Amino acid sequence: MSVIVVTGASSGIGRALALRAARAGYDVVGIGRNQAALDELAAAVRAERGNIAVAAYDVADPSNARAVVDLARRAFGGIDVLVNNAGHVAVGPLSQQSDAALRAQFGTHAIGPVALVREALPLLRASRGHVFMLGSGVARVPVPGLGAYPPSKAATRSAASILRSELKPDGIAVTYVDPGAVDTAFMSRAGMPGAPAWILATPEDVARKILLAVRTRPRVLNAVPWQTAFVALAEFFPAVTDFVIERNPALVGTQDVAQPALEHEPAPALAATEPHGDVSAAATLRQAQGDTGVVARGDTGAARGDTTAFDDAIEPVRRRMERVKLREQFVHDLLREGDVLDPHEVALRWAGMPNKNERAATNEVLDALAGAGFLERDGERYRVLRGPD
Repeated sequence: MSVIVVTGASSGIGRALALRAARAGYDVVGIGRNQAALDELAAAVRAERGNIAVAAYDVADPSNARAVVDLARRAFGGIDVLVNNAGHVAVGPLSQQSDAALRAQFGTHAIGPVALVREALPLLRASRGHVFMLGSGVARVPVPGLGAYPPSKAATRSAASILRSELKPDGIAVTYVDPGAVDTAFMSRAGMPGAPAWILATPEDVARKILLAVRTRPRVLNAVPWQTAFVALAEFFPAVTDFVIERNPALVGTQDVAQPALEHEPAPALAATEPHGDVSAAATLRQAQGDTGVVARGDTGAARGDTTAFDDAIEPVRRRMERVKLREQFVHDLLREGDVLDPHEVALRWAGMPNKNERAATNEVLDALAGAGFLERDGERYRVLRGPD
């Protein structure tokens, strides 16, 4: 039985691929950062009598690569297919990205995947296996406002080409995948609008094409060929493309990040939503924050569940939040069990281009949530221990 390792398996393309592969008879190793979501995936696979092993690792840290490979070896004895699908974006100007944001994006899309290939090489040689590298249209046509995501995806594309040449003598195939604009939650809570729903591919369709490509072993897989054609056209006429994108950022699903983002007003008409799908040159996917109000507070505590504890947690910083226009609903929606929060990235999500006061307010709110037991501080980041409801 073949063994497939899928990173970014907690949502989007990765989750769809893990489910489809299990149904096709693969032994699946699912890797992601959200343990609760991975546990749900494992339960779904096992309910259909499939075989799966899951573990929460951040592939952006190359030191985790060996543990991922060891898990596959212990659980199923080898690796036949490695799908480097995990994705990460920190929106905002590239010149404003923090060291942590840069490391996370290049780590997720280039350093981590190459480390996984390196650690898996003995097993891939034994199986004459197959490596998939998930790219993006923005690797070819960079879109402003997505931080280091476009250059890190360009690194993915380049790495795929080099690995293909290096591993060919070992009988290992390397396929670069351009998934196109996909209907996933990749940009969830990032505060960016996205492409119209009618152009979005489904994660299931991309997953189906990846599994079919295991048999054909192509150099490149364009999951949505017509979108790739438009990217090629845009790449061929860069000056025209830049002119259009600068004046119509909504066409590619972004917003003008040179100014602070509006306080998450409803998405514009073109709006179409983790750690994952893809952002292409045609889209940064769907509007992640369609909420229009704040967390309701009333006297029906039973109906609110644990929202009372959330209210209590932010009460000491509520006035501070009001002064900088940091909405309670945004903070509420951050609390997804298992997620890892970088304060700089959080500030980028709600403020667009945060100033000193907005960054300080973000840290104060996260510290307040940690003090109330919603978060656990881990160095410069915070891990979500529980949700608000």
